[in-house]
Amino acid sequence: MKLKGSEIICESLLKEGIDVIFGHPGGAILPFYDALWSYPQLKHILVRHEQSAAHAADGYARMTGKPGVCVATSGPGATNLVTGIMNARADSIPMVCITGQVARPVLGSEAFQECDICSIAAACSKRTYLVMSTDDLASTIHEAFRTAVSGRPGPVLVDVPRDVQLELAEFTYPETPGCVIEPEPLSEEILSNVKRAAQLINQSERPVIIGGHGVVMSRAFEEVKDLAETTGIPVINTLLGLSGFPRTHELSLGMLGMHGMYWNNMIIEQSDLIVGLGMRFDDRVTGKASTFAPHARIIHLDIEGSQIGRNVPVEVPLQGDAKTILKSLVPLVEKVDRPEWMAYINETRDNHPSLAIPSSENLQAQEVLVEINRLIQENPETVVVTGVGQHQMWAAQFLEFNNSNTFVSSGGLGTMGFELPAAMGAQLGRPGAPVWSIAGDGGFQMTLQELATVAQEKMPLKIALFNNGILGMIRQWQELFFEQHLKETPIPGPDYVKLANSFGIPAVKVSHQEDVMPALRAANAEDGPYLIEFVVDSESHVYPMVPPGGGLGDTLEDPLTRVQ
Repeated sequence: MKLKGSEIICESLLKEGIDVIFGHPGGAILPFYDALWSYPQLKHILVRHEQSAAHAADGYARMTGKPGVCVATSGPGATNLVTGIMNARADSIPMVCITGQVARPVLGSEAFQECDICSIAAACSKRTYLVMSTDDLASTIHEAFRTAVSGRPGPVLVDVPRDVQLELAEFTYPETPGCVIEPEPLSEEILSNVKRAAQLINQSERPVIIGGHGVVMSRAFEEVKDLAETTGIPVINTLLGLSGFPRTHELSLGMLGMHGMYWNNMIIEQSDLIVGLGMRFDDRVTGKASTFAPHARIIHLDIEGSQIGRNVPVEVPLQGDAKTILKSLVPLVEKVDRPEWMAYINETRDNHPSLAIPSSENLQAQEVLVEINRLIQENPETVVVTGVGQHQMWAAQFLEFNNSNTFVSSGGLGTMGFELPAAMGAQLGRPGAPVWSIAGDGGFQMTLQELATVAQEKMPLKIALFNNGILGMIRQWQELFFEQHLKETPIPGPDYVKLANSFGIPAVKVSHQEDVMPALRAANAEDGPYLIEFVVDSESHVYPMVPPGGGLGDTLEDPLTRVQ
């Protein structure tokens, strides 16, 4: 069967099980949009900026486990995707980005809206493809999906010249979608290392599990729980690993690292074994790497071999899928109690409480998050998507996620403006769950145009906007480490209630603690989107905090929580 290249793209997406795509049309991608007319099975979400298309595809992928798809035209359309592509690369999110390109005869002539997006995106994607023949289009898309999900997942870009989209070619597609990867049996080397890991776990006296995003991505929730409960090992999580282990579980200790719980950073200092699962031991986790866990041997499980031993010395490497390897590890570990170790942990928690809410006449962001957490406990299926900044860290500290894969944030890249478009993707990826976008006023102003998309699609998305009128984390650093040289931190914004209303979205402003929960319940009761602007204190700092250049042992406690 002969089809136009644009139709081949559509057919290929259907073969890969794709039902939602995010994009914005333009000249070089118009043949594809013309083909979409005949493919109502492909729901297209018209974003207002291409960066949002990439973030929305990212959020969709995190919820569904299959690659998110975004589409843009050549030139500025394609380059606007780059931040979202890099964000997906940093957080290991499978994504296929399809861009239009100028026609083949004018390639290299600096034609209108021509740019070499493959070269630009090469540094922040797993692979890029420039399709120069319509005959190669289907096989390239199949390979792109396979590349996006194989090994460490990540984004892939397929660049398709305009005339390739218009030419006819025979359409055939492999029976097995590219995004379906059958797990490979573990090699003898890996099985040997699994046995070594089990021996270290069985011999340890002060072990800790650190669960990262790889646990969430591999859906290894039950396996991690089995490992922890069998061995009695407490579980600490990275930022992106927070919904990988039930927070109210007796072995859950919360987050570690730069703004993690003080007790966790101290526990790491005293541990004799660290079992790192699907995490990178990056600087936000370790602080000064040379001082990290000075008494501990380290087992490191990660899908990407180059990450193992990259930042900290590793005794037992376990390269592969977390779910697959843990299924082999759990039967080899012994069931033990660790009363002395747990007593030390509990004493450390008692002596170093990490979370406090300042007493103030002004509404505190933490007070709002305590109430949002009440909603989460009432409906554990609630998905929370945060932006980047103080509100992100407070959300990580105060919200308790007991259901798997219910927390989404920009981790590795720290992308402001991520929250709203990523929440759009999460809402479409998990339509039956309540989805809350936790936004700061700084980041929100970067992608607030997507309120138009939310309104157009009538998404039941709820937005908790924390408005302190400043770039809070920047101000915190300037106050603590730059001699209070407060430069360019105030960031006035619009009347957010009027802004939301202008898009037809109901909204309310809240400035007092007693009004927080009624506003949250009103939002949840609304069938469509709803925005709450929380006017919060601009003076609050996020504690605990590892100072720049410091190790976990240098963690600064909140003055309010210090036990005298």
